[in-house]
Amino acid sequence: MVAPRANWKGYIKFGEVTCPVALYTAASSSERISFHRLNRKTGNRVKREFVDSESGEPVQADDQVKGYEIEGGRYVVLEPEEVAAVVPESDKTLKIEAFIPCSQIDTTYFDKPYYLAPDKMGGEAFGLLRDGMAKAKVAAIAKTVLFRRLRTVLVRAHGKGLVAATLNFDYEVRSSKEAFQELPDLKIEGEMLELAEHIIRTKKGSFDPGDFDDRYEAALAELVKAKIEGRALPKKKLPVASKPGDLLKALRESAGINASKSKSKRQAANANKGARRQKESSSSPKSKQAATSRRTG
Repeated sequence: MVAPRANWKGYIKFGEVTCPVALYTAASSSERISFHRLNRKTGNRVKREFVDSESGEPVQADDQVKGYEIEGGRYVVLEPEEVAAVVPESDKTLKIEAFIPCSQIDTTYFDKPYYLAPDKMGGEAFGLLRDGMAKAKVAAIAKTVLFRRLRTVLVRAHGKGLVAATLNFDYEVRSSKEAFQELPDLKIEGEMLELAEHIIRTKKGSFDPGDFDDRYEAALAELVKAKIEGRALPKKKLPVASKPGDLLKALRESAGINASKSKSKRQAANANKGARRQKESSSSPKSKQAATSRRTG
């Protein structure tokens, strides 16, 4: 097996302890099915070409520059050397600024995951940081220049090593209020909530990424195979959303409870409640007094 190639090498520093580390990509899309863009008429691959939006003439790479639009059709031109001059200088050091409880981590801010491993002679200091964070159940917030940008990184203990996730900046993460503002204020209670809790209890499991299939990739592979073999794929039926009036019925079916059993249970429960109320009423001081009056009268 070929050893993975590090994406970045540098140091991680906590307090006055410095440890050489290597950063490796933890997630990759290289195994996904990829397509080429073709000319439908000839079957040949097509090339992407940049052209001037006004003249329609091709523009070579050396003549292309970055530009920031300040108003319609007017741009501030940024030369490559000007952009390079403002890129933060990298000292190749992940400086840990704080340790935070793992329970406080908001995964909404996660960007890309990487593995951190000791490089060269940094094993002892690396193990000290890893085991210390695991025992304290904390993660580390660190900053460094990665791939020409100053990034905030969340570092956590992960098996024999560390996992580092680059974080989105606050301005990049939309407020949840925008997504949830149209939701009505509903309070779910009674049988519906009890059935939902029952279904959740019966469906409890453990997290195993190996159980999750990429159905889109599998469907694409089957489509390509079917096209090669001249077969037609069956059309898939789309799921139908539960209507508000059918929600209780769907919950009962999910919990394995039919309508007649549920009705019988409710009737039995109501009968028991009525019997309890009657018993409590007959045993109250006023009821006893009334009964005594009737006997003496």
